[in-house]
Amino acid sequence: QVQLVESGGGLVQAGGSLRLSCAASRTIFSANVMGWYRQAPGKERELVAHITPGGSTNYADSVKGRFTISRDNGKNTIYLQMNSLKPEDTAVYYCNFRSLLLTDYWGQGTQVTVSS
Repeated sequence: QVQLVESGGGLVQAGGSLRLSCAASRTIFSANVMGWYRQAPGKERELVAHITPGGSTNYADSVKGRFTISRDNGKNTIYLQMNSLKPEDTAVYYCNFRSLLLTDYWGQGTQVTVSS
C-alpha cells in the first residue's frame, strides 16, 4: 500500500499560480512513475504530467509551458507548479503513484478553482 497526501489547491484568479504537493509513504524510487491527473465536472480524469524516478517528464499539451512537475527524492514528494492558470484548469487534481507492478495508487484529490 502507498498513502499519498496532497496539498496546495485553492482558489486563484486567471493568470495566477499555485503549487501542489504530494507526499508518498513509499520511496519514489519504488514507483514506475508518479504524476498528476485532473478531473473536471462531467469530464473523464486526464493526465496532466508525470515524472519518472530518473527525472523524465511528460506533459499534456494543454499545460505545456505553464506547468512544471518536479520531485524531491529525499522527501518522497512530487510537486506541480502551475503558472498562468486558466479557468479551464479548474478541476480536482489527483496525485498518482504507479508501482513497478503497475498498480495505481491515488491521493484524495485537491480542488483547484480558477476564476475569470
